[in-house]
Amino acid sequence: MAKRAAPEVNAGSMADIAFLLLIFFLVTTTIEKDKGILRSLPPIDDSEIEPPIIKQKNLFTVLLNRHDQLLVEEEEMDVKNLRQAAIDFLDNGGGENAEGETCTYCRGKKDPTSSDHPDKAIISVTNDRETSYGKYIEVQNELVAAYNFLRDREARRLYNRSFQSMLDEKAKNQFKKDEKLNAQIETIKKMYPLKLSEAEPKN
Repeated sequence: MAKRAAPEVNAGSMADIAFLLLIFFLVTTTIEKDKGILRSLPPIDDSEIEPPIIKQKNLFTVLLNRHDQLLVEEEEMDVKNLRQAAIDFLDNGGGENAEGETCTYCRGKKDPTSSDHPDKAIISVTNDRETSYGKYIEVQNELVAAYNFLRDREARRLYNRSFQSMLDEKAKNQFKKDEKLNAQIETIKKMYPLKLSEAEPKN
């Protein structure tokens, strides 16, 4: 009796199908980008100059504990309210700067118990070593957004354009120096200098 031949599966096109599936997944899959903060660290200062004395009212303290709870000026606060609290502090204008000048462009309440001048206002951030990275980034973003809001407001008032558009134009024409644009950007930065201090994380 003749043996029956075993049926065979034609696998000739399997490699093509696998290759097409691979291309499909590569095209449709989204790759998560790492979160980070674009920040330049200051150079190491070896000089023995005694740091200036900072008035408590010119210091805006932000504490973030291991449970991701936020304490601002010794009061518990939700992250969504942090930006406005920082804006109110930076824009208070309740006194004079180092040159004895009052802030003529500040629109704050001029509270004598809050910051004297944007040039003197410092935001101090302290976090726990066990604070989640996501919450740390969120707090940093809100504080930087407060500075960006005030800088944008003054850029629109003085130059009738957003501060971000000025930075974009500078980056676009980085090989072509625009002295006027650079001077305008520096003017805005001096009005609201970014003074964000980070203390060493606590255990």
